[in-house]
Amino acid sequence: MSTLAIALSKGRILDETLPLLAAAGLAPADDPETSRKLIARCRLVVATKRGFDWPGTVQRGARIRVATKYVQVAREHFAAKAMHVDLIKLYGSMELAPLAGLADAIVDLVATGNTLKANDLVVVEDIMPVSARVIVNPGALKLKRDLVKPLLDTLQRASLEHAA
Repeated sequence: MSTLAIALSKGRILDETLPLLAAAGLAPADDPETSRKLIARCRLVVATKRGFDWPGTVQRGARIRVATKYVQVAREHFAAKAMHVDLIKLYGSMELAPLAGLADAIVDLVATGNTLKANDLVVVEDIMPVSARVIVNPGALKLKRDLVKPLLDTLQRASLEHAA
């Protein structure tokens, strides 16, 4: 029996994709509610502690400490705005950096914003939307075409119906 590996982010993307996978006759091997694998979110933002004077800090041209694992994108974003930032490369729970006094702001992916709210952080800027893409390993497309093609067809049909 052949298996097909599919990686999905949790949250809205997973919630909207599970019915499509079920329509294609596929079910996840791990429980999406309890698994902590491959968590991604839906937009890249700048967030600070609630009450931090972001507009005033930016207007004064103050140097800002920003924690992120998306260093290159953050560097480009702040450079385009001619902002002076010290980027701190971190992984894991980014929202702890402002709370611990390590950074004034974070650049991170968010979907619902619940984790930010739980840590008393607020979004002060949207950098860019992040969308899901279907990426198929070329080898799997050749060797497991009988498994991959029905899934791709189902996702494409559902995408077209959703757009209409």
